[in-house]
Amino acid sequence: MAGIYYKGKTYDSRHGGPFDRGSADSYYGRGCSPHYFKGATYSTQEVKEEDMAPEEIEAYIAGYDYNEECGDKKQWY
Repeated sequence: MAGIYYKGKTYDSRHGGPFDRGSADSYYGRGCSPHYFKGATYSTQEVKEEDMAPEEIEAYIAGYDYNEECGDKKQWY
């Protein structure tokens, strides 16, 4: 499993997964709104917060927080 180690836990960093979507939302300056995609981003079924397991929500928030701490933000020119 490809992953990112953050705050004592390794998170799956699959594109479209909860951690990835959290970090992407932070990167693009969007609010924290847990979700992920079953497969490829935007071309597969989106899973919204109300249908996510607690560990999926945790992974999304970890991804968001990770990127916030890194300060990696899209530069809009």
